[in-house]
Amino acid sequence: MEIITGIPRGWPADEATALAVQDELRDRVVRDEPGPPPGSGLVTGVDVAYDDERDLVVAAAVVLDAATLDVVEEATAVGRVAFPYVPGLLAFREIPTVLAALERLGSGPGTVVCDGYGLAHPRRFGLASHLGVLTGLPVVGVAKNPFTFSYEQPGPRRGDSSPLLADDGTEVGRALRTQDATKPVFVSVGHRVSLDGAVAHTLGLARRYRLPETTRHADSLCRRALKEAQQALPSAESAS
Repeated sequence: MEIITGIPRGWPADEATALAVQDELRDRVVRDEPGPPPGSGLVTGVDVAYDDERDLVVAAAVVLDAATLDVVEEATAVGRVAFPYVPGLLAFREIPTVLAALERLGSGPGTVVCDGYGLAHPRRFGLASHLGVLTGLPVVGVAKNPFTFSYEQPGPRRGDSSPLLADDGTEVGRALRTQDATKPVFVSVGHRVSLDGAVAHTLGLARRYRLPETTRHADSLCRRALKEAQQALPSAESAS
């Protein structure tokens, strides 16, 4: 499997520079577009997996037909980790390889669903928002936990939700019950999709399981791709 060694020119290398980039790009997030209608067109899940010992990150992009949830296309990319681990700045570790995976798709990705946060982020600029601003695509963030935010438990039935709140009471997302009597997921605006639209997309993609099918497929694919990269890397390094 090909190893992508390049990191974009000018990519932040330290915390201060990354924070400045977040400050610069945050105001470009579009929050007032409803986004594509849920259940129509294409929708793409993206996810990443790491091998910290080898300094590798693998990204997967899986395109689904939003109406049928059938897989239309898959792509992966393997890169070196582009940034040190700093809470709140994980997007800088992942985005170069995620972008490479998206660029390998032959079809347009449509709406992108990230396994992570958008506005539900301490600086209101998580991976879903960052990716959306860089690509111009409509992006939704669906996370497995609420990070640092508070919420009341939503009702027990599929579709029940409650606000995900910052310390000042601002709604930054929603805790959403995607299946009866299961733990909620945490949905937030990424870019060019309203919060109501993001919730509707998530429900449409989570018809049988707690997590959206986009996330389930992308998680499975990036784990498989990471194993392939781990197997290929020793021979590739010994040949160099």
